[in-house]
Amino acid sequence: MPETTWRRSGELVRGVFGVLLEHPEGLQAKEVLASVEKRVPPTEFERSDYPNRPGVRRFEKIVRFATIGAVKAGWLIKEKGVWSLTNAGKVGYEKFKDPEDFLRETHRLYRVWKQGQSEGEEEEEAEAPEAAATLEEAEESAWGEIQEHLEAMNPYDFQRLVAGLLEAMGYHVAYVSPPGPDRGIDIIATTDPLGMTGPRIKVQVKRRADRVHVDGLRAFMAVLASDDVGLFVSTGGFTKDAEDEARSQEIRRITLVDLKRLFDLWVEHYDKIEESARRLLPLKPIYYLLPEA
Repeated sequence: MPETTWRRSGELVRGVFGVLLEHPEGLQAKEVLASVEKRVPPTEFERSDYPNRPGVRRFEKIVRFATIGAVKAGWLIKEKGVWSLTNAGKVGYEKFKDPEDFLRETHRLYRVWKQGQSEGEEEEEAEAPEAAATLEEAEESAWGEIQEHLEAMNPYDFQRLVAGLLEAMGYHVAYVSPPGPDRGIDIIATTDPLGMTGPRIKVQVKRRADRVHVDGLRAFMAVLASDDVGLFVSTGGFTKDAEDEARSQEIRRITLVDLKRLFDLWVEHYDKIEESARRLLPLKPIYYLLPEA
């Protein structure tokens, strides 16, 4: 876009990095864009809508276009609508303080990345950034709907969903907690139909918005016998202390599954999930032409 200079693009990308430095665990894309708009106020051109597309402002698209190089450079991660910085990105932000130098370095690393992907073509396609940004928005929108659906699901349906996934993965579900007190165990699964071999897998399922703290994890571990395997599923994820506690266990085996990992496992095993469970989170793949990098 001729109205957007290298310096301006660099200012916008550095604005994104400045916001994310304050959120080391990442931030939803829409919140990043809103914060950048306050830090780096849009120009009149950026505030305007696209021709024949009323209500679609240029600003958000321009920011998305400008950050593509940073993603390919390995400085910025965009995953399921959440943006976060890598350690290399934090170093780059401190090293290249001039907006143009900063942006040019991301594009230099982008070209290095591209040459490693396929030899020959070095010129960037004029429409590739726009196509990539449009795809990015579509993926974020789809994930947002899935996340909202799962977070609003009845807690007992959510337990059934997790149980259905375990069965699709080859485990045998022996028990799913009915409504009422569950004493910390929502699902029990085994590696064979009678539970005669291998460990018992005890599962706690939390459908909540906030992260599970280390005290919540320790309460779950307290109900595990020495030969049990613990699986803790939480839609809100886990605090760093809880993750560190799970990793540091030398006797008890604990696996933590947040919403993103649960969804990835659901997609991976979708074809093997029983129809009754699949109806709790039905998916349909949509095929599209992948924009060239």
